Amino acid sequence: MRASILILLALLALPVTAASASAQDAGAAVRLEARPERVQVVRGASAPLSVVAVDAAGREISGAAVRIVAARGALRWEDGRVEGLEAGQHQVFATLARDEGDPLTLEVPVTVDWPAVTRVEITAAEAGRLYAGTALRLQAHAYHADGSLRPDAPVTWATDAPSVASVDPWGVVAAGAPGAVSVRATVEGVTGERPFQVAAFPATALRLEGGPGGDEAVRTGDVVHWRAVAVDAAGRPVDDVPVTWTQTLLAADTVHTGGAAGGQVRDGAFVADQAGLYAVVASAGPLTARATVRAEPRDAVRELEVVGHGLTQTYRTTDLWVFEGLDGRDYALTGSKVADGHAYLFDVTDPGHPTKVDSIQVNGRTVNDVKVSPDGRYAAISREGASDRRNGVVLLDLADLPNLTVASIYDEGLTGGVHNMFATDDHLFALSNGDKYVILDVTDIYEPRYVSEYDHPDSRVHDVWVHDGVAYSAEWGTGVVVVDVGNGRWGGSIDNPVYVTSFPLPTGATHAVFPYWSESAGKMYLFVGDEIMSRRGLAWAGYPRSMGSYSSRYDPETGLGGIPLTTTGYIQVVDFTDPESPEMVARYEVSEFGTHNFWVEDDVLYAAYYEGGVRTVDVSGELMGNLYTQGREMAVFKSAHPEGYTANATMVWGAQPFKGHVFFSDTNSGLWSVRLLPKSRPIS
Repeated sequence: MRASILILLALLALPVTAASASAQDAGAAVRLEARPERVQVVRGASAPLSVVAVDAAGREISGAAVRIVAARGALRWEDGRVEGLEAGQHQVFATLARDEGDPLTLEVPVTVDWPAVTRVEITAAEAGRLYAGTALRLQAHAYHADGSLRPDAPVTWATDAPSVASVDPWGVVAAGAPGAVSVRATVEGVTGERPFQVAAFPATALRLEGGPGGDEAVRTGDVVHWRAVAVDAAGRPVDDVPVTWTQTLLAADTVHTGGAAGGQVRDGAFVADQAGLYAVVASAGPLTARATVRAEPRDAVRELEVVGHGLTQTYRTTDLWVFEGLDGRDYALTGSKVADGHAYLFDVTDPGHPTKVDSIQVNGRTVNDVKVSPDGRYAAISREGASDRRNGVVLLDLADLPNLTVASIYDEGLTGGVHNMFATDDHLFALSNGDKYVILDVTDIYEPRYVSEYDHPDSRVHDVWVHDGVAYSAEWGTGVVVVDVGNGRWGGSIDNPVYVTSFPLPTGATHAVFPYWSESAGKMYLFVGDEIMSRRGLAWAGYPRSMGSYSSRYDPETGLGGIPLTTTGYIQVVDFTDPESPEMVARYEVSEFGTHNFWVEDDVLYAAYYEGGVRTVDVSGELMGNLYTQGREMAVFKSAHPEGYTANATMVWGAQPFKGHVFFSDTNSGLWSVRLLPKSRPIS
């Protein structure tokens, strides 16, 4: 119990000391008391809360050094008050260290309620006008007085003229006859209203245009498009008729044991998950139009060859960066945990024999991230857990490889810990304590200079990647935050970052982001990854915690440790071609594993999928649906070694393609290199 509480405090909360006191005061304490015992507060507001230590007689011990922390992102405790940041049931944690015995602990329940809804607006979720015999799906948006949106608000729907149009509990309004009707959405007693003038259905025919030509087949995963054209009796197009799309996998001559759907269609865009013959149907009022399409297997699977392995046994390998040095040789720089702040340099000129050629130790418990500038001039090492609590970044001069030379240490504004970075030739983006990113001018790596920073309000940042003067940051529950740092379209520069937009993701665990311009699709895609370090809701939830944490090596005396972690989460694909109107279009979800870091190059996704191994996925062309079910996986390799830090346990951290090979780090077994073999071709 003691260990779990200390870990929870370290990972989830920010410490705030309530008072200072002598050791004798704490020694007399027998319990902690919260005043009040529980707190109820509205999101955005605060309420008083204090925790005191009392002795065996129930007397308060004045000045006892009670440490009070609040669940990060959900609550904020400061100066005797707790502020609600996120609606739900949360806790404030209090501890008091004593010279003898375990610390005293107390959990104070805090209920954070939503503010009152003040207005409700109704919008159409689909295009088209409401004609008799058609239906439209509506959405209700409930707002608080401060303009913030109430997520997942319970809505009651109704109409004032059921003979003209009815509405179901999910906001789908169906028109029955011409006339005037008003649709109403009510949330917590507040009603929004939207009028409609239902007209007679004007179209007499419906046809489909587009799709594959003739008997042309498509591959699973390929997106094909149809357009539904409605015309009136005179043959004139009726552009505002709402259209409903459906698709069906037609039964084969043999018994079909797969899923009944097999694919999906949205606004005329169709993709097949499995091979077969499909009917794609468009409906508009009493009219229907139909097309048939055959999908063949994608046949993307390729053989993977293990080329080389640099085994690490005494520490956990973190991130990596593979690069060509100024001396013309190839290197991989890796970080570490449980290694007293070391980073390691491997010579990988021969990918079959990764050779450790140098290391460097910095003041920190963890070197989580390493980056190398595109020109190979410098490297950056992140620091967390420095003994003097001044973390920051360490810049390395790479002019004399294979020797690593410290050029400078920069920690102003970065003392709270640097978890991730992004390096360009002249600038380094460094995360500061998960709160913001600081931009440094590293033209002179011996004298780095502060340029600017970006701190998104009420948001925690984990990763940042810069493409074409735009910074895309992964910010947990906020999702992706987009900032102009030199593109100029939105008036931003490296000296003056300008916010563009943000895009929340459904899991609320946005951990990594990789922008990729797809020439084959003509689109800018953002690949956005989760990190969820505990698996819930699946039959296989992982090993019991009582068997030991994955982060510790196996202890033969206690029989604990050496147990691999089980994770969940997936990679989401967002169409960011127009950054001001992003759209979620696809995902890569392997349900029994969780994703970590990844890379996209030449239409291939290289995903480090923790205990799911390193996975290569064909992401060519337009993307839609779940790439995992479409046969787009090319190869999967689950690295493990009997002599690894955690024996025989896969835990892939990061992957990077480089000169025809794929290099990746496994936190339990070190640095690996593999390659995808070309597809064999028949001999003619």
